[in-house]
Amino acid sequence: MARPVEFEEAKVLTSAMEQFWKEGYEASSVQKLLDCTGINRGTLYNSFGDKETFFKSCVDQYNAIVEEQIANSLKNEKLGPWESIDTYFDLSILSISNKHRAMGCLLVNSLCESINYDRDMKRVIRSSLANIRKPLVVRLKQAQKKGKLKKGVSVESAADILINMLHGIRVNSRDGKNARQLKDLIKFTVNSLKK
Repeated sequence: MARPVEFEEAKVLTSAMEQFWKEGYEASSVQKLLDCTGINRGTLYNSFGDKETFFKSCVDQYNAIVEEQIANSLKNEKLGPWESIDTYFDLSILSISNKHRAMGCLLVNSLCESINYDRDMKRVIRSSLANIRKPLVVRLKQAQKKGKLKKGVSVESAADILINMLHGIRVNSRDGKNARQLKDLIKFTVNSLKK
C-alpha cells in the first residue's frame, strides 16, 4: 500500500509563490519549483496540477496577503480616506520584510512578463491588480466628497496616479531603493493629490 502524500499545502504554496515572485513564471522551471517546495513531480501534478495551474494557486495565495493588507487599511472604516491610503502603502511596501520588498510585487512582476502568457493568465493578473484599484477609488471618492482631493484632479486620475506610483515603487524596490527612499516617493505622490 502506497504511503499518503504528506506536506503542508500552505508552506508549499508560499515557497512556490516566492519562487515565481523572485524569478517570474517563465524562469521558474518545474525543477526549480520542486527544489524550493521539497515535493516530488508526482505530488506537484497530483496535488496542484500543471505549472500554469500551480502558478494561479500561488497568485491566489499572494492575493490573500494583499486582501489582508487592504482589509486593514483601505477597507478599515475606522480610518479616514487619506489615512487609509497611507496605511495601505505602509502595510504593503514599507512594513514588509526587506527580502519581500526587494522582490517587488508578484503581480507587477508578472504583468511585466505577461506578454508571454495566454489571455487567461493576463486576465488573472489584471483582475488581481483591479482588486487593489477598486478600494482605492472608493477612498478617493470619500476624500473628494469631504473636499480633501486636490481641485481639478478626478477620482479616476488620482487612482491611476496612485496605481502608477505603486507599480513604480515595486520596480524601484527591485532596483534596490531602501524603505526610506520609497517612503519619500510615496509621501510626495500622495501629498500632491491632497487638498
